[in-house]
Amino acid sequence: MSKSLKRVIAALEAAGLQPDVLEMPGETRTAAAAAAEAGCEIDQIAKSIIFQGQTSGDVVLFVTAGGHQVNPDMASKLAGEALGRADANVVRKVTGFAIGGVAPIGHLNPPRVFFDPRLLDFAVVYAAAGTPRHIFPINPQDLLRISDGILGNFS
Repeated sequence: MSKSLKRVIAALEAAGLQPDVLEMPGETRTAAAAAAEAGCEIDQIAKSIIFQGQTSGDVVLFVTAGGHQVNPDMASKLAGEALGRADANVVRKVTGFAIGGVAPIGHLNPPRVFFDPRLLDFAVVYAAAGTPRHIFPINPQDLLRISDGILGNFS
């Protein structure tokens, strides 16, 4: 089991949740692929998009519904500074995850998190579990709570 997957499982357990990590036969690197593998709507995929502050250098995580795109201007307003997409090296260094498997929890250095309200429309959403083939189902209210997310419109 990868270190990344172990961190996600540990974060779920630390939050008092029963980890139900699913290893999918196909890759789940994109929201569309993850939805196809999970057999759910694309907006039930809680995708993790990492931005970086252009002034502070701080990493900011946006957990968004799979069919939504993060609007950089709206995201920057929420974050209080201009943001740009973080490159793969920064993502790996700060979160401990490779792009395509970034989980919303279990980061090496937990970032500030903003959470898409659209995810709350579902009883269950699916998020990356630290690898390109693992996802986990979770109640979106629980995901909001354990990610320390702040609800915000950024798409």
